Amino acid sequence: MKHITDIFFDLDHTLWDFDKNSEITYSIIFNKLDLAIDISEFLVAYKQINLDLWKLFRNELIDKDTLRYKRLHDTFKAINITVTDAVIYTIADDYVYHLSQQTHLLEGALVLLDYLKPKYKLHIITNGFAEVQVGKLKNTNLDTYFDVVINSEMAGVKKPNPIIFEKALQMANASKESSLMIGDSYEANVLGALNYGIKAICYNYHNEKLPNHIHHVNHLEDLIQIL
Repeated sequence: MKHITDIFFDLDHTLWDFDKNSEITYSIIFNKLDLAIDISEFLVAYKQINLDLWKLFRNELIDKDTLRYKRLHDTFKAINITVTDAVIYTIADDYVYHLSQQTHLLEGALVLLDYLKPKYKLHIITNGFAEVQVGKLKNTNLDTYFDVVINSEMAGVKKPNPIIFEKALQMANASKESSLMIGDSYEANVLGALNYGIKAICYNYHNEKLPNHIHHVNHLEDLIQIL
């Protein structure tokens, strides 16, 4: 890693604690709407449904509005709760607003960034919705760490499409040889980066079984020993 000058991070499930922040957000919304829903039961179903729909979304098989609707509709159906479409759309809109206000980061994120900032140029490549991701970075002060932030709506494609990596490197004025991608998704972040021709490390947030040749860490602070 001695030739690395630019490090590109994913945001959700890599630095920003999506699961905790999402739980807080749905608790706020359900209380506001006076919905008697067991948040734990809801989240158990929601987590996998949301991951599956995001995979379809990044592969261009569904659009943004379908994702926002179906992750709620399918979760309520899975836990046998009847909710009108009007309520679903209200929750979906409120979720976008309240989610970006939450500020919990994953353990070790700030320690890692404080260590890396003096040594490297740091950037973000995210598939998340632009209006939400900007708020997340600003409200956590993470925006102070990063030189370039590119999202899939800016790029017109989503990771693992090589175009988003190409545009990110162009914006950062970085070369493939001097760049490194770090993220939680093996498919979107790691394979996407490797197939484009840049190095990658998987932050194995999801405790997946990864191929032996894939560089990975189980804790963010483990990256300090590598970088």
